[in-house]
Amino acid sequence: MSARLGIIGHPVAHSLSPAIQGAALRAAAVDATYDRWDTPPDDLPARIAALREPDCLGANVTLPHKQAVLPLLDEVAPLAAEIGAVNTIVNDGGRLTGHNTDGGGFVAALEEAGFAPGGKSFLLVGAGGAARGIALALRQAGADALAISNRTPARAEALAGAVGAEAVPLDAPPAPYDCVVNCTSAGMHGSGAEDALPCDPATATPATLIVDIVYAPEETPFLRAAREVGLPVLGGLPMLIHQGALAFELWTGRPAPLDAMREAARTALVGGSP
Repeated sequence: MSARLGIIGHPVAHSLSPAIQGAALRAAAVDATYDRWDTPPDDLPARIAALREPDCLGANVTLPHKQAVLPLLDEVAPLAAEIGAVNTIVNDGGRLTGHNTDGGGFVAALEEAGFAPGGKSFLLVGAGGAARGIALALRQAGADALAISNRTPARAEALAGAVGAEAVPLDAPPAPYDCVVNCTSAGMHGSGAEDALPCDPATATPATLIVDIVYAPEETPFLRAAREVGLPVLGGLPMLIHQGALAFELWTGRPAPLDAMREAARTALVGGSP
């Protein structure tokens, strides 16, 4: 009997994870399926309980359930507990452990692009769950300095205090940083802010790496504006692939087939996820 995996969220029709993880399972010859498990909030406890079945390896978790799943699990890994959000659940003999691979996926994407975060300075635009996970992962990876900006200054100050960063005004120039990261939905398809720029990359120092965690579209207005002034850029798709790779390794104990995952992600992004 095939093992089961899936993504838990509401909605989940847009998710690229089934394409990415399905390709990974096939490439690694793992006898398992990966499905979309659309789960309204009232159905979450029953959905999580079903993960304890012997044929279920675990699940990914996406909005709006990343925080709500925590009390439904037997254990939460330290980083996920510090972030306060889970995106991956592993079933080990009926015992469920929650992990968060978002920040690790971000750091892996940076390193793959030849940008080691150790000793570097970062400006994160946004103060939500994504920014928190990335900030904590960057701290673990040895980042030298972190700054947080947000349209609501109090949220920037709260996150900065929690992760040992500095809160800066949203209109502060991104000049003194080695890397500027958009951790908001600005520029995302369907966000209502498709043309928005989180900050002006033209005011960044030459050679500042501009990163956008948004992956649809693959080149956001923020990345386009940065590229047009000659700055190096990194989109959100590598982070998505690497956080998925870390989840795959947690479920299967095998190295993730990154090439197959990359190809599936790009195909799904261009042609629509199957």
